[in-house]
Amino acid sequence: MAAIWCRRRPIPRSAAGFRWWALATVRQVSGSVLKKPFSTSGMASGWVSETAARPQTGNAQLAELTFPTMELYAMPAATQALLDDAAVDIEAWISGEVDTVFAEQEGTAFVSGDGTNKPKGFLAYTAVADSGWSWGNLGYIPTGAAGAFASSGASDVLVDAVYALKAGYRQNANFVMNRKTQATVRKLKDADGRYMWQPPATAGQAATLMGFPVAEAEDMPDIAAGAMAIAFGDFRAGYLVVDRTGVRVLRDPYSAKPYVLFYTTKRVGGGVQNFEAIKLVKFAVS
Repeated sequence: MAAIWCRRRPIPRSAAGFRWWALATVRQVSGSVLKKPFSTSGMASGWVSETAARPQTGNAQLAELTFPTMELYAMPAATQALLDDAAVDIEAWISGEVDTVFAEQEGTAFVSGDGTNKPKGFLAYTAVADSGWSWGNLGYIPTGAAGAFASSGASDVLVDAVYALKAGYRQNANFVMNRKTQATVRKLKDADGRYMWQPPATAGQAATLMGFPVAEAEDMPDIAAGAMAIAFGDFRAGYLVVDRTGVRVLRDPYSAKPYVLFYTTKRVGGGVQNFEAIKLVKFAVS
């Protein structure tokens, strides 16, 4: 049997997945797992007088986060006659369709993937009330009403979410929500009757909410009782995408004659790398 033709190509960051590749930190890897150390506690220090004793201080404690790459695949087919006779480039069209499907699958996984054979989305991590936040969890701020904003001071929860972030993360933060949630938020006004949501100043820029960019992500949940429908954070600091470079396309005209199979695979992973950098808004009483 003749050799099956194979090639690698970059994947365009389009459709649903583009926003996450733009917001998060992306690391290119050559292996199957990225291991990232982090400090569970920092160095200790203290003030002393000129002649006081200097006892040994505590050391930083390190732990490790692992981000395995998972495999996406698609295997569309076309007859050789269609490939030969079509007025358009069928192979290029198939590749474009696969790119779009991959981007949509990635976008969903980065939000809600359970980490089993797919990246772990940030909404899949345990969420706790921000007042009781601890490392390994994401903090949330409740709206004060089940499945809705509070009837009085509806926008206060957004202010609380903004200032739940430390200043170092806040300056690079984005709001993330789907279009239905954005439609609700767009109607909120401040005490002077001005809309808090502002359209983009120029084409290609993001709309802003309270001065922070709004990223529209269709994979975020709709507003409902208990839903984490809005996220706010510095996703570049908070979420890591691990990319095994390139898309592998295996063109197989032999296994399913008269069809030509385009077996396409990509390896990508993801997960939260900094639990301080992302906060959630929960549509619940508490």
